Order: sequence, then structure tokens, then C-alpha cells
Amino acid sequence: MSAQADGAQAPRARCRALTTKGQPCRNPAGPSGLCARHERQLREAAARVGGRPGEPSGGDVRAGGDVRAGGDVRAGGDLPSGDRRGPTDAGGGDQATAEALAPFLDWAEEALDFLRRRLTGDYPIDDFGYDPELVQHVLAPLLRPLYRHWWRVEVRGLEHVPDTGAALVVANHAGTLPFDALMVALALLDEHPAHRTLRMLAADLAFTLPVVAPLARKSGNTLACNEDAERLLAAGELVGVWPEGYKGLGKPFRDRYRLQRFGRGGFVEVALRTGTPIVPVAVVGSEEIYPMLASLRRVARLLGVPYVPVTPTFPLLGPLGLVPLPSKWVIEFCPPIETSGYGPDALLDPMAVFDLTDQVRDTIQQTLYRNLADRGGVFL
Repeated sequence: MSAQADGAQAPRARCRALTTKGQPCRNPAGPSGLCARHERQLREAAARVGGRPGEPSGGDVRAGGDVRAGGDVRAGGDLPSGDRRGPTDAGGGDQATAEALAPFLDWAEEALDFLRRRLTGDYPIDDFGYDPELVQHVLAPLLRPLYRHWWRVEVRGLEHVPDTGAALVVANHAGTLPFDALMVALALLDEHPAHRTLRMLAADLAFTLPVVAPLARKSGNTLACNEDAERLLAAGELVGVWPEGYKGLGKPFRDRYRLQRFGRGGFVEVALRTGTPIVPVAVVGSEEIYPMLASLRRVARLLGVPYVPVTPTFPLLGPLGLVPLPSKWVIEFCPPIETSGYGPDALLDPMAVFDLTDQVRDTIQQTLYRNLADRGGVFL
């Protein structure tokens, strides 16, 4: 498939193998269910034991391509680095060198395959501009060091997010810059058993800024409007909503972890109209990355942005002040709130919409208070 939007075509399946680091391979799968690299490794493993791929000759070839032939090809055919030796690699030094170089060679081969697909246009995007390969190979790897080592994100309640089908993920919003939305999306992509993609609804400003606008589209964001949200939910996607908007993102540090108004309940109307469950999400940690002491309002008006923050490090330290503080994060996905039982009349009842909105907001607020008490320290 070329790099043209095609909403009717199903996304390309991923390779069933694991990488040398034990992570799911994110390359597109061929007819065998493996990418070109892992399919070649499977053939080499079968050749060493005197058989053909798919035949249990001298080793255990499992259904779905899991081979154990003189070594371990895990979950679809990824050979450990120690098993990649040919007839001339019998010496200990050669084997050690091959083992040391194997991760780099794997990375280089995967990177070259990714570049080939970018240059030839052989990668999928959908009607909204979402580019899953760019997210998997470029954007997500850039965010993982922040997620794993800087903020040490702890995720709870992933069992409340369905493995398949639509759901509306509703979270609190804070932190001056929308890193909380990115961390929620990365938690679902990396740690959810189904590695689900979160299609986030973003404000108009995200699609007007240079550099940010194309990345917002390619990373799965779309305009925060009911029409786009309903189309995504009808397609069985996870849709992310941050009802506080800029009121939450740019609130002063003195109001940390106190939820702002959730607007008129537009996300609840979308959930009722589509019969989609609402999954409340509480994010602890984002409030401390840029403690906002004040806003330069005149500068903000000149730049056409909602606020220009003043923090303990910015603008005092210049560009160094843009480095976020290493707070400890906890992201909790709460039990879903079902909407399918309300019926079509609920949309015409303002009190029903208000009650559901208030239930979601109260669930997030109480979870925030509980996790703040459990966290122990801001930077621990």
C-alpha cells in the first residue's frame, strides 16, 4: 500500500516475532506472519538442523513459527544472538564478536528496512493522517526514555481498557505542555496486552503551529469535534479526551491536582450516541514537571497562545529551563462507566448528561487524591 490515506483498508499486521530485547517486532508481516528479517532467520535456523521451515527436523518448530533449533526463536522466530553462527564461527572469539554485534546489526537492518519503506512510500496512513510506522519507529522511541527512566511511570488498571473495540479514555490534564497525553498513549501502546493505539482529540492550536501540526496528525491526533470522535469510535478505536483543555494544562501550581470544569459534557454526548464505555484516567506527576507560578499574558497575546508560563527555571535559565523536572508518575485506568444502557432518550436529558459528566470527574478526582497519598514523595 502506498502512503496515501485509505480508511477502508485494514492496517498491515505486525510481525509475530520478538526482538533480541524481548519486545514485539513492529515491522510489517509478510504472508508467513513474519517480517523479512525474521523469516530469513527462521530459514537459517531450519537449515542448520537439516530441515525446512515448518518441519520438526532436529528441533521443535511450533505452530505460528516458534522455532527451537539449537537455540530459541521466541514467539515467531527471533534467534538469540548466540545462535547466529555459521560454519566458520566455531571459535570462541568469533562467537563472542558475533554476539556483541548482533543487537547493532538487528537495529541497523530494521532501520534500513524502515528507511526503504519511507523512500518508496510503502507505508500506511489513514483518513486522519495517522502514520503508525512513524510512531512505532521514531516518535515512541524518543519518548520511552522519559517514560521509563526520567518520570519512571507506574501504570495501574490496564485490565479496565478493552483489548478490542471502542472506548472513550477521559483523563485529567496538567503540566504546561501536554506530556501527560503522550505518556497515557505510550502506556497503552507499550504496556497494554493488546498494544492499543490511543487516538487523541486535540485543540485547534495543535493544528496551526509549525512542525507541531504535521506531527500531531501523524501521531494519531485529530480535531476535538464530535464528528471525528464518532467516526473513530465507530471504527472500534480508543479515543482520548482531556475535558479540562487549556484550563487544566495551564493552571497555576497552587491549584495542582484540583480538576477544572469539564465543559458542557460533549464527550458524554459522544459516548451516549455511540454506546461507548468511558474509561476515566487519573495522572499523578505531570503537575510538577513545570511548576507554573505565573503567566506572561501580554506575551501570550502577542504570540497567539493561551499562556506563556513562568516557572522556577523558565525563563530564568533560558533553554535549560525547558527541561522538565523528574517527578514520579502514576497513571491509573479506572473501571469503565458503561453508557450502552442509557438509551437514545438520555441525549435529550441535560440532567443525565450532567450526572455522567460529574461521575467521570469525581472518579478521576478521588483517584488523584488516593494516588497522591500513596506516592510518598514528588521525586521518589
